[in-house]
Amino acid sequence: MKGPEKILLAHGSGGRLSRELVEQVFLKSFSNPALEPLEDSAEVKAGGTRLAFTTDSYVVTPVEFPGADIGRVAVCGTVNDLAVKGAVPTALSAGFILEEGFPMALLARITASMRKAAAEAGVPIVTGDTKVVEKGHADGVFINTAGIGVIPAGLRLTSAAVRPGDVIIVSGNLADHGVAVMNARNRLGLEGGIKSDAAPLNGLIRAALAASGGVRAIRDITRGGLATVLNEVSGACGLGAELEEESIPVSAATRSACALLGLDPLYVANEGKLALFAAPAAADKILKAMRRHKYGRNAAIVGRLYREKRPQVRLKTAIGGSRILLMLEGEQLPRIC
Repeated sequence: MKGPEKILLAHGSGGRLSRELVEQVFLKSFSNPALEPLEDSAEVKAGGTRLAFTTDSYVVTPVEFPGADIGRVAVCGTVNDLAVKGAVPTALSAGFILEEGFPMALLARITASMRKAAAEAGVPIVTGDTKVVEKGHADGVFINTAGIGVIPAGLRLTSAAVRPGDVIIVSGNLADHGVAVMNARNRLGLEGGIKSDAAPLNGLIRAALAASGGVRAIRDITRGGLATVLNEVSGACGLGAELEEESIPVSAATRSACALLGLDPLYVANEGKLALFAAPAAADKILKAMRRHKYGRNAAIVGRLYREKRPQVRLKTAIGGSRILLMLEGEQLPRIC
């Protein structure tokens, strides 16, 4: 194995080191056709039914922050991993690792938040597990959620299906989640009412798919931000991607906070945003449908895919320049989801 000999925080960033860890360790050990695409959820079959299956673990600190908490993020993250595959989420599991001494009242608030998020998504939490470790052997609470969903017949959303000329649509303002968590964690006192965007996106995705059959792929924008997701898609489809900086939605408060903290919004985590890749002729219908949904009101076309011998992601800046967007290097914000 090339690279670091020990696990670093950056291995959890969702960026280059995360990808290398998955490819060089986990994929090497577990390789199979369902795992190899390395998308947000795997497609498996049960009888004649196509299912999406996903799992994720959440280690957010602090566990409560403006707009959400670790429980809401856990439910929404798993629902979204299923939904971007086009699946209708059917059931979730919830596993808790609790540290001795964790406040019972706080746990009750977290589980109530999970119940509310699951009800909003229309998917039940049907099974789970609890473990307790000695004080000092965890950090309050870690949550694992897994989910299954049914993929409609004839629907196949995958990064490999993206074509030259396809447009890139993002569902709304980027970077709110990462900045909200960082503000709460470090008590920065940032103004502007920045809140986590954690939200279940299955309803928004249903609206986009109903508007047109021109959707090629959808990706959940979480760790690593939009820039890292686009690098993954570019690698999967063998095409370059170009973004228009002026078209990328970021709230004024979050943009100012990122500038103050030295962060690039294109690499900051989200928990309620997606990137959708669509045929050009279908883009306007899809965009209008997304903007009618409460979680897509600020949706925007932010770029296009194009043929290139050496696929890369480029940003056309507001002043007319251009820069390459690589996968996230290092760890901007650890313990963000």
